[in-house]
This record gives sequence, structure tokens and C-alpha cells, in this order.
Amino acid sequence: MEIVMRTQTLVRADQLADMAKNQFPGGSDEYRAARIALLAEEIEFRRHMTRLAEQRRALPAGPVIDKDYRFQDANGADVGLIDLFGDKATLVTYFWMYGPQRERPCPMCTNWLGSVNGNAPDIAQRASLKILGRSSVERQLAFAQERGWGNLDFVQTVSDDYAADLGLLNADGTESPALVVFKRNGNNVRLFWSSAMTLEMADPDQDPRDAPDIASLWSILDLTPEGRGTDWYPKLEYAL
Repeated sequence: MEIVMRTQTLVRADQLADMAKNQFPGGSDEYRAARIALLAEEIEFRRHMTRLAEQRRALPAGPVIDKDYRFQDANGADVGLIDLFGDKATLVTYFWMYGPQRERPCPMCTNWLGSVNGNAPDIAQRASLKILGRSSVERQLAFAQERGWGNLDFVQTVSDDYAADLGLLNADGTESPALVVFKRNGNNVRLFWSSAMTLEMADPDQDPRDAPDIASLWSILDLTPEGRGTDWYPKLEYAL
């Protein structure tokens, strides 16, 4: 299938960057030149992210999900994958690392869900959002209450078929996370997109992650002089 992307003539990034104004007086010529050069790269990066999003949206129809995966929702009802769509045509799922073997959830999953909780009402205007876990719904909701999450919809994966088929089960009985987007067409459910950057694809001295990075934590820290750091990682609690 040939994908035709929308194209148009854009002003060169370096020309746009030259339009930037000095926000504070007293900066050196060296800083100004370096900041303008960086701004040009940031404009190019923004354009590349736009092209990535367009290419993602133009993906051809993915495989039909024929297997009858079962889930238990917050009401205790046994539901199928298609039921998780509600009245939406798109279903966004996040399978988080909080299985029965874990005493506490993964700190990074927790960090990400904390930011998603604030955006969930807005996301719900465009797509159904479900958080999938191997632990019981009651256990997931208890942790959500502890964190003050009131906007996330948790469901339990009944059996480990879903996690196993996606390759998310680890040898030690724990699980790996996965962000998966499904599309409904009538009574058919198809895969639209799923995170696919594995540990083996990570660059040296970096955590495995998708691009663009969906975690607001890292996006903010990337703006700082210290960056993400190499001797620090999110925790569930911090000493006051």
C-alpha cells in the first residue's frame, strides 16, 4: 500500500530560528548563537514528530484480533476486548506492571499513570482509555485511591493469555508494560499500533523507551541542565 503524505513548502528551520527575540538582557553572543542553533534543531524535531504522527495515522489496517480475551471491569463484570471500547471507535490500553507477584507497582508505571490521570477526561472525548493489570481490580483501585487517581478506568486481565500473547510475561513471574491502541470497525477489532521498542533496542546507557517519549517526567527533565541523570530513578514515595 502506497502512503501519500501531505507535503508543503516550509520555511527553513534556521530562518525561523533567527526570528527569535532575546528574552532576557545581558546574554553573551556565544549563548545567543548556540541557542539559535538549538532552536533550529528543535523546529526540525517538531516537524519530524509531526511526520511521525502522520505516518502512524496512515498505517494500513492491522491484524484482526480473533482471540476472545476476557477482562473483569470495576463492576465485576466479565467483558471482552470489544466491550472496552464503550461508544468509541478507538481503544487505548496500558498494561502496567502490577501483577499478583508484586508487593507494590512499578514506580515508572506509577509515575506515568499519575500524569495520565489528569488528562484522562480529555482523552475520553476522543478515545476509550483502559488500564489493564494482572492484579484484581480491587487491588488496582486500592492503589489508585492511595495515589488520588480518580479518572482512570482499571480492568483485570482474566488469565494470562493477553500478557503471554504480547510477550509481556517474564521468567521470574513479573510482567513488562505495553501501550497498545486498537481500532473497532463494526464487530471487528484490529490492532492499530503498539509500543515495539524493546530492551534490546535501547541505545547504550539509556532506558528502553518509545519515541516520542510519552512520559512527561522525562520531557521536563530533558529541559534542565542536569538532564535525566544516571544515578536517579522515580520512587513511589520520597522522604520529606
